[in-house]
Amino acid sequence: MELMVLLNALVTRLLFVLHSLIGVWRVAAVKKEPKYWLLALLNLLLCLETGLTLKFKRGRGYKWFSPAIFLYLICTVPSLWLLEIHHGTQYCGNEPGAVQVNVSNQDFSQSRNSSHGSEGIDHHIIQTAKVFVNQLSTICETVWTLALHQTFLLLLVVGRWLLPIGVEITRDQLSQLLLMFVGTAADILEFASETLDIEDVRKNYALINAILAVWTWSMLQFPLDLAVQHIGCKPTASTRRIPSLLLCRYSAELWNIGVSLFIQDGPFFIVRSILMGHFRIFNQMLVFFTAKNILVVTLQLYRLAVITLDFRATILQKSRKGEVSCCPCEPCEASAHATADQDTEMREFVAFPPKEESQAPSVDQ
Repeated sequence: MELMVLLNALVTRLLFVLHSLIGVWRVAAVKKEPKYWLLALLNLLLCLETGLTLKFKRGRGYKWFSPAIFLYLICTVPSLWLLEIHHGTQYCGNEPGAVQVNVSNQDFSQSRNSSHGSEGIDHHIIQTAKVFVNQLSTICETVWTLALHQTFLLLLVVGRWLLPIGVEITRDQLSQLLLMFVGTAADILEFASETLDIEDVRKNYALINAILAVWTWSMLQFPLDLAVQHIGCKPTASTRRIPSLLLCRYSAELWNIGVSLFIQDGPFFIVRSILMGHFRIFNQMLVFFTAKNILVVTLQLYRLAVITLDFRATILQKSRKGEVSCCPCEPCEASAHATADQDTEMREFVAFPPKEESQAPSVDQ
């Protein structure tokens, strides 16, 4: 097993566990009940996954799916839910949003004066750490929650970068995936912070749960790598059917369209539309991002129509030449012939040729 692969696998999962424990600590501190430390037991799943990955995959990733990212979501999302539901109104300093984490000179001098003796240096370090932790505890709850949201999304991207990749994904595909995740993380953070900060939303417990449910649903795209990988298919009779050929050729594009319509921009648009239409909540940013979601959904539907028409034109051209359509990611034999079911399906698919071709003048004219 390569040393760097092992190191990356362990360090990344250690970062996931530490961040999850910080979230559990904040929940226990806010709720003031030690029983919430039981949420830390969810990290045992991540430890189990680490051992299995090191044993069976030698530290490398899986095809199409990242169990480490998925288990990190399971470990962290419950803490963020509890923090958002227990959203407080603690004052954050002299100005809104201000954070003061200054350790006073008096605290340091007290810790320094109490650090004389044979164990003076160690005692001084311990006292300084205690003072620093006490100062961290004075940061208001809203700032902690926002910071956990931000670091959570950053760790998802950085962690996916650091995790060893499998043989099924190239570094070029990984770079494309990371760039997608950066834009996705920014949209998700904006959705959560912008909607949950509305005062009227905070007064409606059911609405908070609905927004958090949509937020959680949108996070499920991070463990998947289908946005940059094409689904492999074999040149069999079943894979030469029209839907299978379309899925095989444009699997990555169709996945991106599906994510936008059903996981991210579509649900975000529905939530924002309900806020404006039913609850009569209006502000400049809410209107702007609603318009953005409408534009993205429209462009994705346009992209889907373009892909379908392009695929239909390709099938029409191949059927006229008598060629057998096969997936471009797999070789197909030149002497192969389409099955009877495929011939019937192709004739039905191209039964209505484009208007321009059907009305084209003949050569004699």
